[in-house]
Amino acid sequence: MRLAIAAALVSLTLASPAAAAQTPDAERSAILETIDRMEAAWNRGDFKGYMAGFKNPDATFVSGGKFLDGWQGRLDQYVRDYGGAPERRGKLKFHDMKVDLLAPDSAMLVGRYRMERPGRTTHGINTRLFRKIDGRWLITMNHVSAYDEPIAVRTERGAP
Repeated sequence: MRLAIAAALVSLTLASPAAAAQTPDAERSAILETIDRMEAAWNRGDFKGYMAGFKNPDATFVSGGKFLDGWQGRLDQYVRDYGGAPERRGKLKFHDMKVDLLAPDSAMLVGRYRMERPGRTTHGINTRLFRKIDGRWLITMNHVSAYDEPIAVRTERGAP
């Protein structure tokens, strides 16, 4: 009987979320891999793949001093405004990513992005709250602050 109880306790311990937790570096890498997958999905025009990095349906989106539509609203807006030709969606590049682990199941990422489209280059900063849900790191809150590159800078680089 004692052996059965001990075996049950060992199996419960091994199955617990704490036992499944990875090292902080591995968790940071997993979060950055999510961002890499999102960037690649955007750049190939796979907006649903891009949105796979966000908790569906209840991720919170904030930009321009406003709360934006939820997951489906963001997907619809991306397809409407950036779908079709590759030049409409532009080329997205995330960089300077800093990940702070807040708890075993939460992290904050602050990073920069650059979106290049013909005649318009946008720079921005993302602040993203990640939660680990069912073993996957997903964005539950996304805050964007962005600005368009001044035309003088674009012309100095040879852009139209």
